[in-house]
Amino acid sequence: MKPAYTTQVITDEKAFAALAPAWGELYRRCAAATPFQSHAWLHSWWLSYGRRGRLRVLAVRDGSGELLAVAPLMAVRRPLPTLVPLGGAISDYGDVLVDDERGETAVEALTEGLSAVARTALIDFREVRPGGAVEEVYERWRGPRRRVSDSVCLELPAVAMDELVARLPSAKAQRVRAKLRKLTALGVERRVVRADGVEPAVRRLLDLHRLQWQGRKVTGEHLQSRFREHLVRSVGPMVRSGDAVVTEFRLDDDVVAVDLTLLSRRLAGGYLYGAHPRLRECKADVAVMLLDACAEHTRGGGRGTLSLLRGNEPYKHHWRPEPVVNQRLLLARRRTAPLISAVTGDVAARRRGKELLRRWEEQREQRRQRAEKGRDGGGRS
Repeated sequence: MKPAYTTQVITDEKAFAALAPAWGELYRRCAAATPFQSHAWLHSWWLSYGRRGRLRVLAVRDGSGELLAVAPLMAVRRPLPTLVPLGGAISDYGDVLVDDERGETAVEALTEGLSAVARTALIDFREVRPGGAVEEVYERWRGPRRRVSDSVCLELPAVAMDELVARLPSAKAQRVRAKLRKLTALGVERRVVRADGVEPAVRRLLDLHRLQWQGRKVTGEHLQSRFREHLVRSVGPMVRSGDAVVTEFRLDDDVVAVDLTLLSRRLAGGYLYGAHPRLRECKADVAVMLLDACAEHTRGGGRGTLSLLRGNEPYKHHWRPEPVVNQRLLLARRRTAPLISAVTGDVAARRRGKELLRRWEEQREQRRQRAEKGRDGGGRS
């Protein structure tokens, strides 16, 4: 006989806040969880980005009232009626929480609860890391479903910096070691910030982040007051619970950089940093400095992955990471199946548009290079 369970859709902000202790215990029992599923991160995100009347947190409890599973969702109405994970675009991974110790019972209960709450809406789980808990829900879903690729994340093994350097070709490894020696020679010192000093450190991080990108293209959301409020509010509790670490880098007693690394049972990921232009003026390699610190945080924690998180930027490839593609999982009831077709059609159209833009940019660059060769040839003749 299956143990009894109850499901509840939480739409009240205060009730969501009150879930924090039970949520934290469930989070520890879900090995697939990333820091973006912690209560501190998601509740803070809701306070900064949520819209009244849209909260839809599905909570599943067993007969004793213990939290068995949770799906942190919100309702959106445009362009289609959809339930999407809390955390939005500033979160690199989306997922649910499921009690590993309760196995199939927890997954089955959550799947049934999601089917009931979906009603006339599509459920759209973006940025699901391979191996995420919601994949088990997807496998058990009885209605229409579809899986498409989402963002690329680049991942390294969670090993010491010496081992990361040893993975590089000999010439590159020598250059990295020289850059590490340069940081030592400059006298750059790093210090992990204690929980009681996190708030001013995060504010300093954001100030340095704004300064380092001044006059250059930057993610605009990182400069918004709502993002600042969210980060300041969420990181303190995450540091206290071991889900984040803030590191300050000092040069001549001045804080010249601050880094925020997020931690979970399986991975560590450098989320955001701010660095003073003075570091580059001193010929300090900021990327090497940050990766060295991040690798230190992974040691002894049992984590298997050092994630460079979303983004396929060329500088990340210097470290020979493995590309890991997040998944987008679409779930619907039979009467809402056309919504899946609408979304996948939009995804395909966007990809075609990006491919056309990429080809156009390549052709433009080729024409520019041919024009430069033509001018050089004319000058020599």
